Amino acid sequence: MNIADKLKNISDPNINLFEKDIDGNFKAGNFVGRPFYLDYQRLHMLVCDSWKFKAGGIPQGCFLLAFYKNEPEKVSEALLLRVLRPSKLPTDSAITSSMIEYYKDDIETTGVNTKLDSFTKFEFSFSGLECRVLGTFYSDKNGKLKFGADVENFYSAHNYEVYKPSPEILKYIVNFKEVQSNSFQIGKVRYSSTRRFQDSHEDVIVNVLPEDFLGKRTAMFGMTRTGKSNTIKKIIQSTCNMSDKAKGKLGVSSSGDDTKSFDMHGFPMYSVGQIIFDINGEYANTNLQDAGTAISEIYQDRTIRYSIIDKTSEGFKVMKVNFYKDIEAGFELIKNYLKDSGVNYISSFLSIDLSKPEDYDTERGVKIRYDRKKAAYLCCLKQAGFKLPDSLNKITFEGKSELNNLSDVNPGNGVTFDDAIRWFEAVWSEAGEAILDKYKKDKGRPLFDEDMCAIMTFLTRRSVPKGNSTISGYRKLNAIRDQHTEKSEEPFETDIIKQLRDGKIIIIDLSQGNPDLQSLYSERICQKIFSDSMINFINSKPNNFIQFYFEEAHNLFPKKDDKDLTQIYNRIAKEGAKLNLGLIYATQEVSSISSNILKNTQNWFIAHLNNSDETRELQKYYDFSDFTDSLVQFSSMNDKGFVRMKTYSSSFIIPTQIDLFPGGD
Repeated sequence: MNIADKLKNISDPNINLFEKDIDGNFKAGNFVGRPFYLDYQRLHMLVCDSWKFKAGGIPQGCFLLAFYKNEPEKVSEALLLRVLRPSKLPTDSAITSSMIEYYKDDIETTGVNTKLDSFTKFEFSFSGLECRVLGTFYSDKNGKLKFGADVENFYSAHNYEVYKPSPEILKYIVNFKEVQSNSFQIGKVRYSSTRRFQDSHEDVIVNVLPEDFLGKRTAMFGMTRTGKSNTIKKIIQSTCNMSDKAKGKLGVSSSGDDTKSFDMHGFPMYSVGQIIFDINGEYANTNLQDAGTAISEIYQDRTIRYSIIDKTSEGFKVMKVNFYKDIEAGFELIKNYLKDSGVNYISSFLSIDLSKPEDYDTERGVKIRYDRKKAAYLCCLKQAGFKLPDSLNKITFEGKSELNNLSDVNPGNGVTFDDAIRWFEAVWSEAGEAILDKYKKDKGRPLFDEDMCAIMTFLTRRSVPKGNSTISGYRKLNAIRDQHTEKSEEPFETDIIKQLRDGKIIIIDLSQGNPDLQSLYSERICQKIFSDSMINFINSKPNNFIQFYFEEAHNLFPKKDDKDLTQIYNRIAKEGAKLNLGLIYATQEVSSISSNILKNTQNWFIAHLNNSDETRELQKYYDFSDFTDSLVQFSSMNDKGFVRMKTYSSSFIIPTQIDLFPGGD
């Protein structure tokens, strides 16, 4: 098994960061300079060409360590630095003037034929670097190494020496966690697109904690083909590894404290469910672009695929709605399909309320009216060609004797759908004003309310009682019949939730649906999972971790300025943590995502962004402002998978080359 697939300790606890050699020099790496300015946020240091060369270069974004070195005071601490940009030296003006004079006189100043004297050559080799202070490594009173994400105290700048960490120490730094836990390799430290020095040095692996992603929010930002999908697959892989370490499945094994999320070893209590909303179809289907990395193939034994079109011959479950059984879900699809019609009678039909009244079981009149309305709606479906389930042969609702006489049909005894349709047709086309007026006079309300009139219009294709069939009515539903299935007795969301609770990977193939259907199905599934988890939470029942994955999230998520906290994706972002719901989303633009989601995101993977609008948006979060210049630089040949990564348990951003899925590169 590749090391990327193994669980291992995140860092070596036996490393002594402050170890010195016999001459009193720190052994943490290569000496690269001395500071000449230091405050709580910034350090400016003097470097020279020979020091940089011996250290293998000092690229932008490079980690450095500033050690206090002054006797007799003993200070076991080191400032962690990140290289930002060149810094001016007090002597720069004089040096620049000297350089220009040499250039004017056409005197060779470089190479073996240099005409510079040793002193001048030495002076010309110095420059300054500005670094951000990321925090402090220090030993506590028990001698245990700690890291603080700030500076408690600093001494005079000249008392420090700056080192570029050795590979062993760098590995320790980027993987440092005060609490040892299980981790997996996600990539290797990478500072720059150019890798002349880096390729000649030992790779430094970067590990992450799977629990950083379980129940957390994770963002992947970058242009197309920069490696976002590969990173998501690596997270799926690590989640599967963690899920395999769980003590059991929810509802199967439940010893101990069921409400705990993790056991004493840091593993999830129950198998982790994962659901992927696959807009492009790259997770659900084998493709040449990602040959050999299809999740559905690698994790075939635990993956279940759903599609909004019938692909059962390819091993997919069909994701359709039984319009007769799941009435409200079917009606939502109808409303979505007809919402832009602009026709009055259709608008009236779409505004009806098909939800069961709260007093249905206690008020007979309410029950009669609802049953009649529901029956008329189902008759619309029958007329539009929606195939009846085998279990639904008859329909029952209460009529009135004077109305029954119009068609010789008594629906109160249970009748076929054809007879029910005949009853509604007769009532709407033949009921005279005398019958209608008498009912209104006796009951104080019309026989048919607005909802019922809207449905009768749709069913009979008559805009008014006793009118002619001049409108399309139920025929408008013909185009949505392909979203109906008469075979399903249970909503597909119920089956999906069962599989997720069992620790399965669910892939929702939305690639062949229109944008409206994509949004409708994804929102509906997310809402059902959220509601099920909330019910468990309220009733003090355990929830296993369920991870949501969204590619091309901008197609589904609310827009940047959307403040609607009832919107399901906003709710998952704000409330999902307590329900053990994790959210992993990928898109090309930071600015396309709702601020409610961004503000609740703990893990960030930032690849190439091609414009300043996106980098300005990114600057609002953590210290990504340090990378705004480098993020817009990109080599399509060798920078795929090169990201700046900030995870929940890490105190700082780590520039990382993500390993190739399924193994390392």
